[in-house]
Amino acid sequence: MTAPLQGLKVLDLTHVLAGPYASLILQDLGAEVIKVERPDTGDDTRAFPPFRDGESAYFAALNHGKASIALDLKADKDREIFDALLAQSDIVLENFRPGVMEGLGYGWEALHARHPKLIYGAVSGFGHTGPEALRPAYDMVVQARGGVMSITGEKGRDPVRVGASIGDIIAGMFLVNGVLSAVLDVSKGHDGRKVDVAMLDSQLAILEHAVAMTAVNGEPPVPSGARHPTITPFETFHASDGLFVIAAGNDALFAKLCNALELPLADDSRFKTNPKRCENARLLKRLIEAVTIAEPKQLWIKKLTEAGVPTGPIQNVAEALRDPQLLARNMVVNLLDGKGNAVQKIAGNPIKMTGLADPDSRAAAPKLDEDRAEILKNLGLD
Repeated sequence: MTAPLQGLKVLDLTHVLAGPYASLILQDLGAEVIKVERPDTGDDTRAFPPFRDGESAYFAALNHGKASIALDLKADKDREIFDALLAQSDIVLENFRPGVMEGLGYGWEALHARHPKLIYGAVSGFGHTGPEALRPAYDMVVQARGGVMSITGEKGRDPVRVGASIGDIIAGMFLVNGVLSAVLDVSKGHDGRKVDVAMLDSQLAILEHAVAMTAVNGEPPVPSGARHPTITPFETFHASDGLFVIAAGNDALFAKLCNALELPLADDSRFKTNPKRCENARLLKRLIEAVTIAEPKQLWIKKLTEAGVPTGPIQNVAEALRDPQLLARNMVVNLLDGKGNAVQKIAGNPIKMTGLADPDSRAAAPKLDEDRAEILKNLGLD
């Protein structure tokens, strides 16, 4: 098997989450990633809990299989090494605040002049342009400012942050999209490009429904809990032993739902179309729960699934890690230590592709500067 990005070399100066998540995707698709870290401390996430045998499990989940070298880009000897690495790289990634790389002499303009085919990928809180480009940002800041928090949570309650760090992760995904587009462009004979991705921009980009509602109605949506704001029934429902979800996204599915629950509502004028169901969403929820509250959620999940209605349990992370569908898709894999022993469960690669190996284990995360000798040898440096 050959990975689609095999032979592609990525010089990764990123740290924490957005950038390392992007380089992890590139590595999963076959690219060679050399992680350039600060001497002594390395990536900030090396100090993030939880720890396993004194090493950060958080860092390992994002950086397994990469090579690590510690370089001080203000030191002449380390700059010599970095210059040699640049000459062999197809992509350089960074997530410093705008101006940091320029101050070191490694900004886009300087690198493009020296290495015209090099692709420069940058991810930052607010991007490299605009009046607030130099402001620092973290995931919570862009979730708040980008509108995501305003529609997350229960109506009438304080806004809440999405549980996963989607400010970073979505930006990392967009960075991969931009970088791979530039790779394709270079393969056609064109020069490399600078890819500038802002975490704040990325948050607005995922609000497709909320932006459309605001633009058309003139009013921004408010939190609606688990319920979809414009599709009904599409939320959580009580069974005798807890909550489960039903997502009947169209009239045909609603009819199947009514048939499975033996509810004579499919032709009721109050619920016959989705707009009408949305108008009467609270009443419809009560009528459905009057039935579902009588039996356990697994019974309803089984019955609705057999009827072709999208439904499912609300699982915690431990339950998700045991989910037979996720296990069958190799989405829970073993992280190995330096001796080849399985030491930690991590998420697998969600991109399943013909010809791309999908092993049930991943190579160890590097110790800080662990690969210096091998990298220097490959560069022909002492």
